[in-house]
Amino acid sequence: MKITLVQATVRDTVTANLDHIEELLHPSPQTDLIVLGEMFVAPYQHDKFKTNAIERGDPSFERIRAIARRHDVWLVAGSIPERDGEQLYNTTFVFDSRGQVVARYRKIHRFAVTYPDGRTFREHDTIAAGDELVVVPTPFGTIGLMICFDIRFPQLAHRLRTMGADVLVVPGAFNDYTGPLHWRLAFQSRAVDNQLYVVGVSPAADSSGDYAYYGHSIVVDPLGRIRFEADGEETVRTVEVDLAEIADIRRTLPIIANETNLPE
Repeated sequence: MKITLVQATVRDTVTANLDHIEELLHPSPQTDLIVLGEMFVAPYQHDKFKTNAIERGDPSFERIRAIARRHDVWLVAGSIPERDGEQLYNTTFVFDSRGQVVARYRKIHRFAVTYPDGRTFREHDTIAAGDELVVVPTPFGTIGLMICFDIRFPQLAHRLRTMGADVLVVPGAFNDYTGPLHWRLAFQSRAVDNQLYVVGVSPAADSSGDYAYYGHSIVVDPLGRIRFEADGEETVRTVEVDLAEIADIRRTLPIIANETNLPE
């Protein structure tokens, strides 16, 4: 399975960001799956979520759909500020190689932090929570969807694995405080816990807005080994993973086979 990670510099508007993604993907990568970063169409701040919100079926949404169709690949379209009536969600859409929507995942665990200097950020102030777990069968393997802060909750990754996920795909945007502390640790932990691949794709560190992005898009294998990690710079990289390794590793190190229900 060839996975192309697109760690793009986020511009200020949806149009500018979609233009830039199309530039980064020319010429078409030789890949099975393209993954974009969290909020790849808008700077990660409350006012920008609102002004750059996208509704399913509007022209910007159709441009995202066209990326998959044009490149004849499956696309995990990072996440977008999705407008649905009066609500905004942090949402990942998955498109097949014909540009058809095959899945939608709305972020369940909304990010909240208080920085050491007292500043705070709470997605709760603008973003509604999703309530559905999503796995996506593809011709290459089954994908489990998470978004950023979700990676910190082992029970979600566990549920996705029991639903058949071979790869957890996680558009994310850790910042320069949480990233150095926990980015690698979180992705390696979920990979080892569940003995599967975990892929995280972030915007680049020099993105627009007042949020300090960490970058460091990453691929971790079922033994917790880092197969690829970017730095903070804009990066487009294709990484090939062998899903047959999952069964081999689970036989060699039978963590999952020895799971038991703990006593009350």
